[in-house]
Amino acid sequence: MQITITTLSDQLFTIEVSEELELENFKALCQEETGVPALEMSIVWNGRPLHDDKLTLKEYGIKDSDMVLIQHLRGQTRSAQNPRSNQSGAGVPNIDFSSIQIPGAAQPSPSRDDPAFIRQMLLSDPSQLALLKERNPPLAEALLSGDVAKFKKVFEEQRAAKQRDEDEKRRLLTADPFDPRAQQQIEEAIRMKNIESNMETAMEFAPESFGQVHMLYVDCKVNGHPVKAFVDSGAQMTIMSQACAERCHIMRLVDKRWEGVAKGVGTQKILGRVHLCQIQIGSLYLQSSFSILENQPMDMLLGLDMLKRHQCVIDLGKNQLQIGTTGTVTPFLGEADLPEHARLNSVASAGGGSKEDRDLAEALSRSAQDTAAPQASGSSAGPSSSSGASSSSGQSQFPEAVLSQLMSHGFSRQAVVDELKRSNGNVDQALASLFSKSFSMP
Repeated sequence: MQITITTLSDQLFTIEVSEELELENFKALCQEETGVPALEMSIVWNGRPLHDDKLTLKEYGIKDSDMVLIQHLRGQTRSAQNPRSNQSGAGVPNIDFSSIQIPGAAQPSPSRDDPAFIRQMLLSDPSQLALLKERNPPLAEALLSGDVAKFKKVFEEQRAAKQRDEDEKRRLLTADPFDPRAQQQIEEAIRMKNIESNMETAMEFAPESFGQVHMLYVDCKVNGHPVKAFVDSGAQMTIMSQACAERCHIMRLVDKRWEGVAKGVGTQKILGRVHLCQIQIGSLYLQSSFSILENQPMDMLLGLDMLKRHQCVIDLGKNQLQIGTTGTVTPFLGEADLPEHARLNSVASAGGGSKEDRDLAEALSRSAQDTAAPQASGSSAGPSSSSGASSSSGQSQFPEAVLSQLMSHGFSRQAVVDELKRSNGNVDQALASLFSKSFSMP
């Protein structure tokens, strides 16, 4: 017969069982689906909790298509739920020996709920650290600061905020479903689920969209002084910063009658214009005019006026700038040759942030190469790896105690099994991955 099972966390599924199945075995089946330990599980049918684990479903009166509710009673033991199991040991005193230290015995491992332990796991896994920097900059900044107290504070604040959000959602969803606030929460939950699904699809099929590209710069000389020029076909005119103009000794040629305000993404003051100046790109000498801006972060920007005048072609396939009037080409600069403000890691904190980012990128690349083969073999496992057998395969590969321990942090069973598969059974690595993916920037 088929029994529909629901939980207080809105899980709903149907299992096929025999009516002669005892309640304790039924709990074991439910444990596989919900992750709730059988010893801490209470089965409620028709508003009545079922206590005797030795009775069958038929003896309780449960019929085909009935629904039962599973409650997680934390801290409960089998003796509290099943009075019959206490009868045989009624005269045995209940003594707690857990505080007795055995000489030479190994000390217990640190709890995986401890922020210090989670911090150490993230620091030891460069790939998860890189993911955390992308998804949660505040927590990543606290992690890299070296201050354990700061990381613990940020971690606990974010975990408490997440728990408050979950409690508020659960409260609203269990209240009047027609309450406007509850409807807004449902709408927001559906929207965020769609966004997460869209992002996961993009990460799987278009991972290059999450990469960063550096801007197009070329080496040139202005009045004999080397300058790194930014090629920008979206700019109307060629501009130069006041600091660069002073360095190239052309401020004496600025015509202040052309001063004004440049408007784009913000506004900047135009000090004036240099009507004609020589630019050397490679072995080629070109003529150009410049508008001098007062507070311009980049030294020089080759705008559309310059590019059209010399019929320039931006060839991204060959990564070069072609001067159409002469046919000469000059390569675009690599990231290592860019000016400091234009590099991708310019937002990194002081104290060697750029080197740290390069180390993380290299470690992430190595990690992806190392895990490519196991993932490929897992994806071609055949029918046994289908979604319909996910729970049984997870049970056969990983101990139930490990799954329950990871699920106690609030992660679904499927997410735990997937991360354990990706980490080849490494519990700490799977937990670090789950945490780095679950916490998002507030």
